[in-house]
Amino acid sequence: MMQLEERLRADIVEVGRRVHDRGFVASNDGNISVRLDGDRLLTTPTGVSKGFMTPDMMVTTDLTGRKLTGDREPSSEILMHLAVYEHRPEVTAVVHAHPPTATGFAVAGIPLDRAVLAEVVTTLGSIPIADYGTPSTAELADAVRQHIRAHDGLLLANHGALTVAQGLFPAYYKMETVEHFARISLAARQLGGERLLSREEVNRLQDLRDRYGIAAPAPLCPTDQSDNVGVDCQTLDAPAQMGSKLVEPDQAEISKAGEVPEPRIQARRFGELGPNEEVRLTYRELVALLEDAVKQLR
Repeated sequence: MMQLEERLRADIVEVGRRVHDRGFVASNDGNISVRLDGDRLLTTPTGVSKGFMTPDMMVTTDLTGRKLTGDREPSSEILMHLAVYEHRPEVTAVVHAHPPTATGFAVAGIPLDRAVLAEVVTTLGSIPIADYGTPSTAELADAVRQHIRAHDGLLLANHGALTVAQGLFPAYYKMETVEHFARISLAARQLGGERLLSREEVNRLQDLRDRYGIAAPAPLCPTDQSDNVGVDCQTLDAPAQMGSKLVEPDQAEISKAGEVPEPRIQARRFGELGPNEEVRLTYRELVALLEDAVKQLR
């Protein structure tokens, strides 16, 4: 156990150096923790730059946040970490940082929940925004609790990002993925907008998780349950890529009273529609088409 703790102390120092070198934190920002055993945590100290830590600076606490060992005080945001361990017993590491682009999305109130990159869909799914809570308070921990059961990565409104995993370096790599995804999303929007993967493709990517041994916290919500509150699944913006064709009723559908039923809507893939057939679009699809048309005129 002592050898394990010594290794984890050194690993936290290394992860701290990486988040600092990559510009994911500034000054004394950010915090890292790992589960030592069933009832002890090893966490970064408060008031120290993550790029200049040493193993002896780390602090151990119990699962209430009470300090057990260490010359310094534990991270001031330990409550947020405790909320994760409380609701995700399989999680053994938490990384909190302020990666600039991802934090920009958090400040703008824009979740990273569009099906754009296959790798992100497979490994992280959607990355929602937890409501704002004052740092170092129970408010922030409560905001994290609302999402952490179904997500390994969160944006924290007006604050930063949080990633969790079964291992310290996997938790750090997920932070890299969150920031990488945010940068690509920002670039795509500046270039005119993302082209989303279809719901069908998203389902295929989710099915690959077992094949590659990817442990995901929750599946995607079924389309008819995506707005349910409290459901332990993930909402991901992935269009069905289906058009809707108006089909006129045939003679058999006309009643004896001479009443003609309304044209029924039949779902069809866009590629299957004829050139003169009517198509109905969602508001989002219509806006995207208009934006593309305007760009072509420039």
